[in-house]
Amino acid sequence: MLQTTYTDARANLASLCDEVTENQEIVVIRRRKGKSVAMIDAAELQSLVESAHLMRSPKNAERLLAALDRALKGQGEASDINRLKTETGLAE
Repeated sequence: MLQTTYTDARANLASLCDEVTENQEIVVIRRRKGKSVAMIDAAELQSLVESAHLMRSPKNAERLLAALDRALKGQGEASDINRLKTETGLAE
């Protein structure tokens, strides 16, 4: 995580934006008379918001974490896209 001042951020906005988008870096901008703010890639922010939404429900969070645990232990079953389409009725 990078930190910079408001003045430096203004002077280097383009390069900071590049750093954020190209290197998935978060830039914290400190302000003299206000709370600090953070620059984050929009896609990364969307992913974080979606993850927070999915984890909000304790039951859903438990289900997702259990599935992740099974996957990390190699207990999951591999599937391909065509099989998934057939199982969900989306096959053409």
